[in-house]
Amino acid sequence: MREGALVITGPTASGKSALALGLAEYIDIEIISADSAQVYRGMDIGTAKPNPHVLASLPHHLVDIRDPVEPYSAADFRHDLLDIVPQIRSRGRLPVIVGGSMLYLKALKNGLAELPGADPSIRESINEDAAARGWSALHEDLQVIDPEAAERIKPSDTQRLQRALEVYRITGITLTELHLRSMAPCPFPLTEVGLLPTDRSKLHQVIQDRFMEMLDFGLIEEVATLKSNSENHKGLPAFRAVGYRQIWSYLDGEVDYDTMIETGIAATRQLAKRQFTWLRSWQDLVIQSRPNLAEVLKILDDDPRL
Repeated sequence: MREGALVITGPTASGKSALALGLAEYIDIEIISADSAQVYRGMDIGTAKPNPHVLASLPHHLVDIRDPVEPYSAADFRHDLLDIVPQIRSRGRLPVIVGGSMLYLKALKNGLAELPGADPSIRESINEDAAARGWSALHEDLQVIDPEAAERIKPSDTQRLQRALEVYRITGITLTELHLRSMAPCPFPLTEVGLLPTDRSKLHQVIQDRFMEMLDFGLIEEVATLKSNSENHKGLPAFRAVGYRQIWSYLDGEVDYDTMIETGIAATRQLAKRQFTWLRSWQDLVIQSRPNLAEVLKILDDDPRL
């Protein structure tokens, strides 16, 4: 029985979306985005979201499903995808999961710990504590409570630091321990293709060119529009996406234009580096140094699950 899904992943700007669109010319597919920023409405240019024509002509899932103020987590992604894949299969089509949000893909592949929801009163208490003592002091608290989490989380990463302390205060169990109590792995087979360019300098140039192209296409204006919404603010998880935070700082007058470009490109290259690191440790990954549509089509022909 054909019940599996194809995954196309890789670092930013490696050609994932183009490979998936090429595949759609040969077989009947529906695309599921595994991009943590494409879920947000109004974040189009900086996320390289497919244009309206592509979205109208080829079914896409998990695109434009949240406003930036609305949270969307790896657990939400896993939950939604486990519903979507069987629906696509019931229509006789191949689900193709496309994206480079590694935490999302890890959640799908290996499961996630059952974590408690946010508790506003506890978060307020943590924030008050941070205002009085500083986040560095709270990081020292975490080193005592959960040394493994403290090693992973920098004192400057206040969002993750707050969450680790919140989880412990709610459950009395450390975040590290809860992560060990994972949910079941993916219930259907995955065939995973990873695009890992061997010429890193060429990828860096592509990243630079694409960032400049996004500016030409109106990325600054897009961020300005998002910023003009009083509900949006720079601290939202949505605006941690590369490019958006740097342009927001530019619009706030914190950095000049050239610095915004420099930091935006540097942040994108750092993202690609982290994605490379994740993918090198990935199990059962079919690696391509560049998009190879013919090889993917052969994989599909040879794999009875797809």
